[in-house]
Amino acid sequence: MSSIDVYALDSGYGPVTVLRGVSLSLSEGSFGVVIGPNGAGKSTLLLTIAGLLSARHGSVRFDGRDVTREPAYRRTRCGLSLVSEQLNLFPSMTVLENLLVGGRSCKRREQLDRRLREIFDLFPRLAERSGQLAGTLSGGERKMLAFGRALMSAPTVLLIDEPSNGLAPNVVENLFQVIRNFKLRGMTVLLVEQHVHRALALADQAWLLERGQIRLSGDAKALAQNPYVREVYLGQH
Repeated sequence: MSSIDVYALDSGYGPVTVLRGVSLSLSEGSFGVVIGPNGAGKSTLLLTIAGLLSARHGSVRFDGRDVTREPAYRRTRCGLSLVSEQLNLFPSMTVLENLLVGGRSCKRREQLDRRLREIFDLFPRLAERSGQLAGTLSGGERKMLAFGRALMSAPTVLLIDEPSNGLAPNVVENLFQVIRNFKLRGMTVLLVEQHVHRALALADQAWLLERGQIRLSGDAKALAQNPYVREVYLGQH
């Protein structure tokens, strides 16, 4: 397992700076969640940690190693994997082909076959759809495939971006069972999620991101009791 340390991070797109001085630390085997409104920079944070966006200032350390200038593929080889439906899938390739792309780091056929069996055990629906084009899957199935492809690289840290977005409640429940299983395995997880109540109940640590900056942070259970979070994000008074 591995840790993540982000310090004074600035990042954005073109001339627009989205993140300003963001710092967070997630220890080995911990489960963290980032909450906040749409447009706050949550996905930008995960993309920058994963190396798909360049940091303009600050640093990203993975298991104590500075990876701020490392390309995304090297971070993946180190054990850092991002789960994002938009970025993890090739719609014109089959389910099996997408998984094989995720497992390209496997050096032996036996290792690749073992990982495929693990993914199909975790998501039996993917085994049923193995020959189907990814672009024709349902929303829930695409999420499963995004998880499966990310897990094919055998990561020690998972960055998960809005897994419940656009899904039916019963599918959301199934996905949260999978995410809960990652926590039970001791995997280090950083989750961005719109279902704030569910996310805070599952997490060890939490950060509230607003307008590209950390407004609140700390123990997830304590943050769930914060009056501001209760009123604005949990609909409680």
